Amino acid sequence: MRHTWYVTFEVQQRRGLLPKPRHPRLTKTFETETEAKLLAKEKLDEGLVVTAGTLNPHAPKQIIPSSAMSIWLGGVQDQSAEGSNNLDD
Repeated sequence: MRHTWYVTFEVQQRRGLLPKPRHPRLTKTFETETEAKLLAKEKLDEGLVVTAGTLNPHAPKQIIPSSAMSIWLGGVQDQSAEGSNNLDD
């Protein structure tokens, strides 16, 4: 299986000799959307700006901007809530 999803997030900037502040980002790729969502949620919980999407040539192309991240991650939060409900059965 090929990597079809990516998650991009901020990384901490080290102070150095650069004249302008930069906002460096790191991108990781994943085989499944679920794996991508788990990392995105982790980085979002750390307070970082996160974006995600699918890599070419995957179709249909999906791009999840930071403004839509909570909607895209809704399934991850629901799955963890469902897991806790199974303990009551």
